[in-house]
Amino acid sequence: MDVHCHHLPDFYVADLHEHGITEAGGKKLPAWSPQRAVTFMNSFGIAAQVVSISEPGVAYLPTAAQRDAMARKINDYTHETLINGSGSASKRFGGFAVLPLGDLDDSADIVNAQKEAVRAIKVLGFDGVGLFSQYKGVYLGDNRLKPLMNTLNQLGAMVFVHPVTPVRPDLGLPAFLFEFPFDTTRAAVNLSYTNTFKFYSNIRWLLAHAGGVLPFLAYRTSLLQYVTPVMQNTGLGVLDEQSIDFGKLFYDTALSPAPSAMMSVREVAPVSHIMFATDWPFAAEIFTIPGDPAPQLPRSFNPTELQKVLTGNALAQFPKLKKRLGA
Repeated sequence: MDVHCHHLPDFYVADLHEHGITEAGGKKLPAWSPQRAVTFMNSFGIAAQVVSISEPGVAYLPTAAQRDAMARKINDYTHETLINGSGSASKRFGGFAVLPLGDLDDSADIVNAQKEAVRAIKVLGFDGVGLFSQYKGVYLGDNRLKPLMNTLNQLGAMVFVHPVTPVRPDLGLPAFLFEFPFDTTRAAVNLSYTNTFKFYSNIRWLLAHAGGVLPFLAYRTSLLQYVTPVMQNTGLGVLDEQSIDFGKLFYDTALSPAPSAMMSVREVAPVSHIMFATDWPFAAEIFTIPGDPAPQLPRSFNPTELQKVLTGNALAQFPKLKKRLGA
């Protein structure tokens, strides 16, 4: 079960090109179609994909009305062609809805995002929604997003947080290589310190790419929170290693299946919060020889744990997808 992969409908790619956008994260936009996705899944023994839209989402469009129209068009396509698809696509897809966000100073964006989240989950049957780590430098704990967070909390939504290219020094390397993981980390720390995790506790958060560098920095980024110094100084041990928030999050394995990443995640969250992912088709170069798509994972998980990471945990968190699969 692949919980982090992307789809690029033809009409969306054409519109990106019309606006001069041919790359995402420093990589050329890859070829995609439902048939290519099914072929990929069949080649690597993947039962289903939960698809989402990657950078730039709909933030490139200049008005709230245009962003809303494109988000709705993408979500309708995802629902009709993939989630409720027929033929080879039948029962092979779930989805995170794209929300019409781009300018958080425009109240229409927030209202439209609330409406689309409800429509996507309640009407179209999406498995959750996708948010980006930040929108033009504004991270997800910002007060402007509180109405949306309230809606997502009421929905009990699974929210997939995917990074975007931050404003950064240019080191001459593509953003996906290391800036993407850094931006996911910024988003998670921001959400923790703004008490978003606490105030909207019904939201389930799934972080891309094993949480970026958050597992490695889980202790350091918690040093200003009350629980950490108290636990440290009273010698209570286990709880002094991280913010309690971080252990409640979900983490995927996309581009991070090696023990150096997975063992760090295991120190932060239970195995039940780790889910297999590929980041296909943006990571298509990695998957050239059919077979096991993540042969490194058995080095971090025993056979029982591995089955949960590969399939069981996703089925537990995506009941609509489980029902569609008949699992």
